[in-house]
Amino acid sequence: MAGDGGDGGNNNDDGGGNREEVQIQIAGSSKAATSSIHEVHRQNSPAKSWQWWLMVGVNMFFLIAGQTASTLLGRFYYNQGGNSKWMSTFVQTAGFPVLFIALFLFRSKTSSTETIASIPAPKTSIKKITLIYVALGLIIAADDLMYSYGLLYLPVSTYSLICASQLAFNAVFSYFLNSQKFTPLIFNSVVLLTFSASLLGVDEDSQGTTSISHGKYILGFLLTLGASATYSLILSLIQVTFEKVIKRETFSVVLNMQIYTGLVATLASLVGLFASGEWMTLQGEMHGFQSGKLSYVMTLLWTAICWQVASVGVVGLVFVVSSLFSNVISTLALPIIPVFAVIFFHDKMDGVKIIAMLMAIWGFISYGNQLYVDDKKARKTTANVEETD
Repeated sequence: MAGDGGDGGNNNDDGGGNREEVQIQIAGSSKAATSSIHEVHRQNSPAKSWQWWLMVGVNMFFLIAGQTASTLLGRFYYNQGGNSKWMSTFVQTAGFPVLFIALFLFRSKTSSTETIASIPAPKTSIKKITLIYVALGLIIAADDLMYSYGLLYLPVSTYSLICASQLAFNAVFSYFLNSQKFTPLIFNSVVLLTFSASLLGVDEDSQGTTSISHGKYILGFLLTLGASATYSLILSLIQVTFEKVIKRETFSVVLNMQIYTGLVATLASLVGLFASGEWMTLQGEMHGFQSGKLSYVMTLLWTAICWQVASVGVVGLVFVVSSLFSNVISTLALPIIPVFAVIFFHDKMDGVKIIAMLMAIWGFISYGNQLYVDDKKARKTTANVEETD
């Protein structure tokens, strides 16, 4: 499989060609032993700082827009008569082929190359990176399936409340696996965003009850909790892979990670779809879709594409900033979704949802302020070093 291992070779000798990849910056706020912005601002270049902030903004947009759109489309799928758990799992990763377009565009552009700390990165073993892609892909497939079962057996409100725990799980994994430093601003951001999503879930819980049996309810609770913990673990493992294994600063690294883990997860979902026998119900599901067959196909197609947009944002933020920040932005989107639900599904927008959204924005600003403080300190340190030299 032509993964990042192959790219590692191309970066050094490029198969005899002269193509080079567009470079981006990594903010290593999660590394206690390095400077605040992963030492990529050490040259105090305004252009690099501008590019880094632009990259953060683009990936944030991808994550929030993709997650919001895919969630709304997923709700539309169920509202119109869709009911396949494995199909719901499948579409979360099946859109990965569209990323080959972006991969081609980034590889075809030329730019001067840099490696971490200006030292050429060693070749990444193709065998090693393949094993990592396969392992992460299988974990992602299992995680998506757990989320699908959780949503089936739990009220949406309870499901959202438990999903909010993923930020707390990620804080723990980031501390132990990624050496994440917890400043008061970061801690404040984590607490506010967790409370924001939880408040939204509690508010929705008061609007109705569920007819699911107690046994299935407990199973749904445990699976959703396990999925939240697994999702957080995936983000930390991806960050470890970028920092310890791949060690390269190109956007194609992000795309390769998403493409090949998506491929593995999609194949695993297909195996589950056929092994479970759910594939035999899909034709009847399509015929029974309230808005028609074409709408059924387009709903699944655009859900798959939107999930890929969101996933690129997730992996991109892990690569550019940290796994914790990626999860912060993902949690930020939870209170934003009801705003669009009001527009498209005519949901009621009450005071509790407004408060939850404001808390989420406050938490995001808190984390953003920490990034600004880190960047300012890094620039000051760099200026002092240059004056000493």
